[in-house]
Formats: sequence, C-alpha cells, structure tokens
Amino acid sequence: MKLSVCLDAVYGGKDFFASLEEVRAIGYDAIEFWSWWDKDVERLAGLVREQGVTVASMCVKNANLVDASMREAFLEGLKASIETARQLDCRSLIATVGQELADVSREAQHQSIVDGLRAGAPLLEEAGITLVLEPLNTLVDHKGYYLSSSEEAFDIVRKVGSPNVKLVFDIYHQQITEGNLLANIIPNLELIGHFHAAGNPGRHELSSGELHYERIFEAIDAAGYEGYMGLEYFPVAVPEVGLRELLAVNG
Repeated sequence: MKLSVCLDAVYGGKDFFASLEEVRAIGYDAIEFWSWWDKDVERLAGLVREQGVTVASMCVKNANLVDASMREAFLEGLKASIETARQLDCRSLIATVGQELADVSREAQHQSIVDGLRAGAPLLEEAGITLVLEPLNTLVDHKGYYLSSSEEAFDIVRKVGSPNVKLVFDIYHQQITEGNLLANIIPNLELIGHFHAAGNPGRHELSSGELHYERIFEAIDAAGYEGYMGLEYFPVAVPEVGLRELLAVNG
C-alpha cells in the first residue's frame, strides 16, 4: 500500500503549488486532489515532473450519474478528465454519482449509474485509466447523496463488468454509514481501486477518534492491496505534524 496526500483537504485554503512542494519535502511522493478544472494543469504537470511526484487520483468533471438526462455531460466531462489525466500521468479518476432524485425510483437511478459507467468504460480501457466510484456518508457530510452503501456500490461495479471501473472505499465515510470495515473490504478487495482515510468523528488526523488505522492498514496490506491510500482529512494541527507522524509509522 502506498500513501497519497489529498492537497485540497489536508492543505485546504493554502497555496496549492507550495503545498505540493512541502509534501514532497516531508517525504511523500504521491498526491491527489479533487478538481482539476480550476487549476493550472500545465504548471502542475511541470512541477510534478520536477518534484518526482505521482498524481494518484483526481475527480471526474460533471460526474452526475443518477440522472440519465446528464449522460452526455458526464461523458464529455469524462473525456476531458481523461485528457487531463494523461497530461499528468494520473491513472485513477474519482467519480461521484450525484444527489438522489426525488421523482425517480432508486432502481432507475441505480440503473442509470450502471449504464453511464458502461458507456464510459471503453474510453477508460483505451486510455488505461481506472475510474473509481465513491460512496459517501449521508448522515454527517453529504445529506441527500444517492450512494452510501458499499454493498450497492460493489453491485454496481460488478454489473458494469469492466476492469477499469472500480470503487474508492473511503474508510471514514463507510465507518459512519455501516461500520464492519474489514468485513466489507477484504472479500471485495479486487473491486477496490483506491482508498481514502480520515479520523472519525471529525474527519481529522488518522490518529484521532475511534478508528484503529494501524490494524486496518495491516489487514489491507496483508490481503495484497498494492494501490494508494489517500489521506483525505482536515488537520487540527499544522499539516506537517500529522503527515510526518503517518510517514514514521507507514513509510
């Protein structure tokens, strides 16, 4: 397992490019972020090469999958995101699914997600990029969001049936939604393309709260996961403190 720092979370409100350089100086060689469309991609591509940093993941633009009428917008956003990912040599794109539609059945929305991802799968396969679908918790942070259950998310991934469509398992979100983390992760590990981690409650440093991340990381490593664990939390201390702590334990 490799660690990746989500700059938009850990360094929220700070200069993005200076934050990248600080993360590299601390000792991390992978970053991720949410939106690419509000960033200077050419400058970022140059800095990534200069610093020897991998862009582990970023988000898909216009990722609304529950609404079938938004299908073309999703595919256009996916194409643009794939092109940007190529510029940054990024191999993973995160997609959310959108807010639940009050006047459409959950079955129809579920099918719309499957159909949208099936339509996008050939683009991903041709580019050699994996899209990872993200469930979010609806109890604390994302009220009204359609997809919260990892079981439903895994079902969607299986129905799409592409090696380039998987799940991002956010440990913080799924602890709030359903718990039983390792029981849900380990049997489905082949369907997981990325992880996110934060302390709960509060979404702060991993050492805060109720989650025993040392044990969680050990179990995921032992199961053979070799991808990225994205550090997507909002620090209480200055970012360097928590990042150095994690690197000392997991570096």
